Amino acid sequence: MEGRVFVRFTGLVKYQDLRVPYQLVPAHGVLAKPGKWRKMAPQAQRALVLERASPAAIEALHVSVFDFVRQIAELADDCDFDAMTFLNTLAELETSEPAEHVYDRIRQRIIHAVEREQEERHAARTKQSINLAEYPASFDVASRMPRRFIALLGPTNSGKTHRAMEALMKAPSGIYLAPLRLLALENFERMQAALVHGRPLKVSLVTGEERRLAEGATHVASTVEMLDSRTRVDVAVIDEIQMLADRDRGAAWTAAVCGAPASVVYLVGAPEARRAIEALAERLEVPLEVHVLKRMAPLAMEPGAVRKLRNLKRGDAVIAFSRREVLKWRDMITDIGLSVATVYGNLSPEVRRAQAERFRNGTADVVVGTDALAMGLNMPIARIVMTTAIKYNGVEEEEISAALARQIAGRAGRYGVHEEGFVAGYDDDTHAVMRELLKEKLAPLATSGFAVAPSIENLHRIAAVTNETSLVKLLKRFVHNIDVPDGFFYPRITDEQSERAIWLDTLTLTVAEKFMLSLVPISSKVPSLQGAWEHWATSLAKKRVCKLEPDSGSLRFLNLQEVEDACRRYSAYAWIAYRQSEYFPSVELAQALSRAASERVDALLQAQNAAARQQRSGKKR
Repeated sequence: MEGRVFVRFTGLVKYQDLRVPYQLVPAHGVLAKPGKWRKMAPQAQRALVLERASPAAIEALHVSVFDFVRQIAELADDCDFDAMTFLNTLAELETSEPAEHVYDRIRQRIIHAVEREQEERHAARTKQSINLAEYPASFDVASRMPRRFIALLGPTNSGKTHRAMEALMKAPSGIYLAPLRLLALENFERMQAALVHGRPLKVSLVTGEERRLAEGATHVASTVEMLDSRTRVDVAVIDEIQMLADRDRGAAWTAAVCGAPASVVYLVGAPEARRAIEALAERLEVPLEVHVLKRMAPLAMEPGAVRKLRNLKRGDAVIAFSRREVLKWRDMITDIGLSVATVYGNLSPEVRRAQAERFRNGTADVVVGTDALAMGLNMPIARIVMTTAIKYNGVEEEEISAALARQIAGRAGRYGVHEEGFVAGYDDDTHAVMRELLKEKLAPLATSGFAVAPSIENLHRIAAVTNETSLVKLLKRFVHNIDVPDGFFYPRITDEQSERAIWLDTLTLTVAEKFMLSLVPISSKVPSLQGAWEHWATSLAKKRVCKLEPDSGSLRFLNLQEVEDACRRYSAYAWIAYRQSEYFPSVELAQALSRAASERVDALLQAQNAAARQQRSGKKR
């Protein structure tokens, strides 16, 4: 048996109403390995057995078994288990391992059983605590007031946003919910410039990183995540409603549709969102009007690909899918004598807007950008030129979707500026792919499975019934254990939030603090930005005040990438400062530094553009 010669004692322990038989090897019950045992003289063998099987050894084992039986019986009683389910092992397990090893095995079994039972109990309690079917009722104001939905659906350049904004500005009060800070800013300024009955509107801007609060404001321009679900208004406009299907941010649109506290809610976006909107309206028991608009200026594919840089012309928008590619194409286009504006996601809204303005006013002949151009930034683009139809999706490179192709292409041919918009691929392959993508019929959005993100109230409710403080475990319980009766609403967290939670659980922070930090809008893929986020989290854990210092001119010595990252870092600090002002008090300085960094980025982009053109002029001479 397992290559050992040993002695084993049998016995019976009585504890309360339990009768527990055992056959166990005492602590020194292993005598020898078989080879060594065979070499021993019979007298030596007999002496060793008598020594190890002494009455004292037998009694010591019996006492240890009694103590162990008592421990297991008490633990089983606390958990409402049958103790004999575990204690029968004392007589049934045939092993040469000493009794303590057998005890450890049984302890592990009952600990695992306790953990399983606790997990099942906590899962059941979590399910009872949150029912996603009741999600709309969590928005007290919206769920109790009569609302009406008006869907304005159409392709890019169909005038749908214009119609919704006109209705919003004419209303006594209202809110515009944007997918981007840039769009919130643009429509904030649009409402500020409007005159209603000869008077300007009082408008506030509210984004995660910025608050411009006007005294007595009747209208608000906001990012969708910053929805104020408690202040009743007359009209709400939810822009880019097809973002309901977005993997990472769709939950914000679900919340906006369910929670916008407006008498009339305009749902503005692509036609493929229609069925999803109809399903939500039916579920929420809100009357719905649907208006499908057509593009105001026609859109056509060019007969052939552009093929050569010299075939680019004033009014073109050249699309690439990474910052590196955008800057590469900018340099190549500048080298042929055209001035270039650049737009990509890493740029702050202020820089993107400044670059777009250069294209609008004719200072720049061509704009080169990523698909950041596809949402917002109204520009007089005559033709979209796609350098590729392949984009990195975060995991691998793949062909862009027909929906994205159509949204990008739709930026060409601004109504009132161009009679027609054109689309071309730079090379023949891309041209052919774009032609097919624009012909493709877009699949409608799903009519169930609308994403719902956890709120801090959700996590506190789960913590209250499970005594759990780990953010990782609370998020997992939200995703896996809450009640999802019919799948119409579905729990969702982002991969980044899940990954951040693992590290945040190593710090001494409250659940609310960890949750807030898990949502900070800053890239974890850029080492300097990830380092800043970790520093802020560690400072909050140690309850250290984290102040910013005024810039002493250091921006002048940073390259373009470094200044872009500085801008994003200051914006992220401002985001935290609005939520933890006690420990992050420099919100105004953060915004000033962010503006200074934005101005520096814009200046660097212009300087690089001018230098390239000057270099070309020098070559010509």
